[in-house]
Amino acid sequence: MKAFRIAVAALLTLSIAACGDSPDDNPRSGTASSGAAITGSVTVFAAASLTESFTTLGKQFEQANPGTTVTFNFAGSSALATQINEGAPADVFASAAPKQMTAVTDAGNTTGAPTTFVKNQLVIAVAKGNPKGIKGLVDLAKPDIKVALCAEAVPCGSAAKTAIDTAGTKITPVTLEQDVKAALSKVKLGEVDAALVYRTDAKAAAADVDAVEFPESEKAINDYPIVVLKNAKNAAGAQAFLAYVLSADGAKVLTEAGFQAP
Repeated sequence: MKAFRIAVAALLTLSIAACGDSPDDNPRSGTASSGAAITGSVTVFAAASLTESFTTLGKQFEQANPGTTVTFNFAGSSALATQINEGAPADVFASAAPKQMTAVTDAGNTTGAPTTFVKNQLVIAVAKGNPKGIKGLVDLAKPDIKVALCAEAVPCGSAAKTAIDTAGTKITPVTLEQDVKAALSKVKLGEVDAALVYRTDAKAAAADVDAVEFPESEKAINDYPIVVLKNAKNAAGAQAFLAYVLSADGAKVLTEAGFQAP
């Protein structure tokens, strides 16, 4: 009997060892417990002010995930929200303000709650050397100063209105643009003397323009939310890109571009 018990114990030991080596139960086997590789195309609709930083993040994401391609549609957040709600195919939406994101979430076109990932602040963009000597918002009210603003319906325009109202002044622009890049281009081309743009856009165009800080901008800081869209064709890729934006690597790129932490 003693010999029998020893034999049974040996068989049980062998059986347990064999079960422990099963690929399905071993977390190091790289099968059942490991995540699938991210591949395919990820389409990102992003506010125009994110052009430079997101282009960099897209390249880094592709390098970190061989087999992926990130395609961007940069435009005014209002236009992007309309496109998404009208059925334009996209995986991720990054807005320059909560209002435009709310339009998409209220339409039921997002997955989960949006996450604020950065903030942005306005500056006055002027020609290199600031030839008109512009020091603040009150200077933009002078009749000989040509100013470009974003349309009030888009985030940079809404922020500009808040800042101008805070200053208690009145500015009559010679043009209203549909996104911040268009407003900035008017300064770069010499068509206006100044434009209210985001600090990040002025920094990206530092070779062509100077940035004048003004205190009222602190009352008009925009939150930037990001979310995966409900009808994303590459949901896994979309989640991975969003996670990359929120990662330390993403924060580094965004901070260097001039964005503020949320």
